[in-house]
Amino acid sequence: MSAIDFSLAGLRRPRLLVSAARFGLGTYRREAVLPRLLDGSVPLPGRTSLRGLARLESELEAGRKEGRATYSIAAHVECLTALMAEAQLLNATANAVS
Repeated sequence: MSAIDFSLAGLRRPRLLVSAARFGLGTYRREAVLPRLLDGSVPLPGRTSLRGLARLESELEAGRKEGRATYSIAAHVECLTALMAEAQLLNATANAVS
């Protein structure tokens, strides 16, 4: 298990939120999603995109827990889906290189 997998495994989120994010993995398209989530950029697969997504997910989780009126479950699912997909992509490229 890589460090990325371990950190994702350590996230404690509601089961329905995680299930919805996993469901979205099949249709994830990084060129369409990452510009929306990362201020218009589509970084190369790697830790840079994961750091940005993790930061955003943390902010969304805080909004969910605090019950902020601006919280969007759709944005949270999209971010979690992207985080999972980018971690898979990073692991796949790391395994291909080694």
